[in-house]
Amino acid sequence: MTRDWWKHLILILGVIIVIAPFYMMVSYSFKSPGEIDRGEGGFFGRQELMVDEHCVKLRDPSRDEIAAAAPRFPGQSDRDIRDQLMAEAEADCAMRPVVFNYTKAFTEAPLLRYLLNGVIVTASIFLLQVVVALPAAYALAKLRFWGREAVFGLVLFCLLIPVHAIALPLYILLAKIGLTNTYAALVVPWSISVFGIFLMRQFFMTVPDDLIDAARMDGMGEFAIVWRVMLPTAIPALLAFAIFSVVAHWNDYFWPRIVVTGNRDLFTPPLGLREFKGGGDGSDFGPMMATATVIVTPLIVAFLLAQKRFIEGITLNGMK
Repeated sequence: MTRDWWKHLILILGVIIVIAPFYMMVSYSFKSPGEIDRGEGGFFGRQELMVDEHCVKLRDPSRDEIAAAAPRFPGQSDRDIRDQLMAEAEADCAMRPVVFNYTKAFTEAPLLRYLLNGVIVTASIFLLQVVVALPAAYALAKLRFWGREAVFGLVLFCLLIPVHAIALPLYILLAKIGLTNTYAALVVPWSISVFGIFLMRQFFMTVPDDLIDAARMDGMGEFAIVWRVMLPTAIPALLAFAIFSVVAHWNDYFWPRIVVTGNRDLFTPPLGLREFKGGGDGSDFGPMMATATVIVTPLIVAFLLAQKRFIEGITLNGMK
């Protein structure tokens, strides 16, 4: 145990490096802008009442509103009445930093709409990838045909091609057929996953051939074997692939930023973070970090729920 202390130290340092950004993200979502700028307040901040300046500006009274409020402040000038109304507005717009950040995260931009778009896009991509990957992986793992190894070699070669290298040709193709600013532009280019084909093929290689031969003797066709025999055995691998696929496309900023050029109704969660990017006076870091926390939370919950099956799928134990 004492000889392995350095291994534990390296692991602990690795954990700190990975956790530190998440710690800052959650902490900033609790703090006021002043505490964020000064780097003080601890993890949760002091949670002292702060005034939402944007809310106060919206309550700036017009001349008609000042005239209407005159009976409430007899004998005072219009300037004094305006000051009184602004003082009331500041009192009404005072709130705790955590309430301000998370309230603004959902009100400054249609975050629920962005989350729904993220669910639609990631779920559609994953389902299409499974529909393509399972038959392809089964053919590469269990069927004997001329050129099988060459096809598998092409699959491995495609793993080496970065997404950014094909982004421009894909965009030009989608633009020419009029599919930009649509769900199809966000989903269709990623409906085939070579990583999914590779992962499922490696898993299917561990499935005994006797199981497939028995299914054929029962009169099943190849597609029936894929969906009724191989699919149930591949649930751990599918859950592992689901984590990779969902995380990649849920957090993808590059491709949606290219094909969604003006329709806010199609924004995915990462694009929603742009709503909190300020101009010359900086960014709203508190609401931005609150939005990021809301976006990341479903992924963390999904991983914790599927953690056991995810590890089983990664180890590719196959059938025992």
